[in-house]
Amino acid sequence: MVGQAFLSLATAFGLSTSAGLNAYIPLLVVAVLARFTPLVTLNQPWDALSSWWVIGTLAVLLLVEILVDKVPAVDTANDVIQTFIRPTAGAILFASTTNTIGVHPVLAAVCGVILAGGVHAVKAGGRPVVTSLTGGVGNPVVSVIEDTLSLALSVLAIVTPYLVVALILAALVLFTWWAMRRRRA
Repeated sequence: MVGQAFLSLATAFGLSTSAGLNAYIPLLVVAVLARFTPLVTLNQPWDALSSWWVIGTLAVLLLVEILVDKVPAVDTANDVIQTFIRPTAGAILFASTTNTIGVHPVLAAVCGVILAGGVHAVKAGGRPVVTSLTGGVGNPVVSVIEDTLSLALSVLAIVTPYLVVALILAALVLFTWWAMRRRRA
């Protein structure tokens, strides 16, 4: 029971973190895997994520997000819009994946908002820097990297949640080290 609870929490952390990079990738991964595999089990009301309507809507939104996020200046406007969507996606993902272990839905939603919102804040804050340093040429490259990371983290969060915890901790340590080093300079 404790092992299952830890795995569910690790999955929730990975998916919510992934939502900070791209809201629709982890939602679509969870929806498709819940629909077609036993890897993801969603209890009510979260099982609605695996409906054809939701899957289709998420696929269309993902396509729009992928295209819009590659265009300099438009991607900044998209990040403003996503300031509300990505934390909400993080809340949904955290709550839906911890529903089976009895985490209070409000606590789960708050954790998801904090994780996805934090990653989104770093991403949205860094994008104008990329635009100014590369004249916008680097934006599509960075966007593809973000989407790839979001997909990889989403799949890993479900398939190997222990690895996701290790990756998140390593990223946190590296970011802290970088921030402290930069502050000293």
